[in-house]
Amino acid sequence: MADLTSAQWRKSTRSGSNGGDCVEVADNLADVVAVRDSKDQSGPVLTFSPYTWSAFVAGVKTASITR
Repeated sequence: MADLTSAQWRKSTRSGSNGGDCVEVADNLADVVAVRDSKDQSGPVLTFSPYTWSAFVAGVKTASITR
């Protein structure tokens, strides 16, 4: 399991219109990108390799452009 004690969590700047409920991402860690639900900050955390996270974000951006 990844050590998340130094994780710096951030929300998307676009999360404001829904009351701030969003996912939070910590991408300041060396070998892992962590994702959690902002409404349940002590709840479960998903972790991804930086490569996998970058591929996911690129795919989301591509999908939103083609719509």
